[in-house]
Amino acid sequence: MSGAAAAPSSAADGSADKDHGVCFGEYNQFMVCGSLFECPAKYAPIKPIGKGAYGVVCSARNLETNEKIAIKKIAGCFENAVDAKRILREVALLSHLRHENVIALRDIVPPPAAALGAFRDTYLVYELMDTDLHQIIRSPQQLSPDHISYFIYQVLRGLKYVHSANVLHRDLKPSNLLVNANCDLKICDFGLARTGNIDEQAAMTEYVVTRWYRAPELLLSCSDYTAAIDVWSVACIMAELLGRKPLFPGKDYVQQLDLITKVIGSPSEEDIAFVSSDKARRYLRSLPPCPRADFRKLYPHADEQALDLLSRMLVFHPAQRISVEEALAHPWLAALHDDSDEPVADQPFAFDVPGQLRPDDAAELMWKEVLRFHPELAGARAAAAAKVAS
Repeated sequence: MSGAAAAPSSAADGSADKDHGVCFGEYNQFMVCGSLFECPAKYAPIKPIGKGAYGVVCSARNLETNEKIAIKKIAGCFENAVDAKRILREVALLSHLRHENVIALRDIVPPPAAALGAFRDTYLVYELMDTDLHQIIRSPQQLSPDHISYFIYQVLRGLKYVHSANVLHRDLKPSNLLVNANCDLKICDFGLARTGNIDEQAAMTEYVVTRWYRAPELLLSCSDYTAAIDVWSVACIMAELLGRKPLFPGKDYVQQLDLITKVIGSPSEEDIAFVSSDKARRYLRSLPPCPRADFRKLYPHADEQALDLLSRMLVFHPAQRISVEEALAHPWLAALHDDSDEPVADQPFAFDVPGQLRPDDAAELMWKEVLRFHPELAGARAAAAAKVAS
């Protein structure tokens, strides 16, 4: 990271833009992984965190609150309609959700006054976590049974809340579970999340969804899936914590289903009754018969109650899979479970975006999300656009 205190890009003295009477304050520029960040001076950069398909992330400190935060820059995020919808959905969702086990969105940085009329890049500010379960699993750090039960309890506690908001995460995996040094866990990356309305279900595109944690009903392209898909993912994560390696590391759909049947056994006719595709049912019937694996041999050091919960989550038929609420009440989690401290959402989440989303429309929708955090800027963008037009 360089240029941490480069020339400010708006009024250095914090003076108001006289055309609309709103004070934007000082903005600084700095480089992160080759990308230019332009953020309010109150955010002091610390170090790069990473760079991925959907943005560049650095850690920073909020000089006003002294809180460490993560800033994610998504460049040109309104140019592609699919990407724009993904980002807008996640931002709207995180603005709606408020839970200890869901990552908190602290701020959406408004563009500096000079760039208001050309809103192209988005900066999302999250609470900062120390690591994620993927890194922990790959590390030499010992994980006690208490560690594992506490992690799984928190995932389930967060999911209870998320599902109560009528939201399915759809992409739970170790790298999407952030952890602090005190083992507090938060679910992140809601870019693939959907509401539970069947008619809104979108295709699970191969390039963004991690196959290893995907439930059988998704592998079989069933369109009417439920919250049970997230329970399957939790089971895969739990197994990975117990064995320190992925449970179903399939290289393609065929191997993925093969690995699943070798662990949970060949599905019966009753198990595949929910599969609507004749072709998929024929394929499942053609698989060589496999007995259910002995979980005690797979995880010889695991507690019997832990294996019992795992077996109840790893069930082929989604309707027979244990629910999140039932999993929270399982004896393995008895020391942690407290129904009075496992809140649900006040109201369901709704996300309404036009089918055809133009870049200008996407930018306007994101601006509305910015105003949730900066209501004092209401009218500022319209004023800036009018100024440019004149």
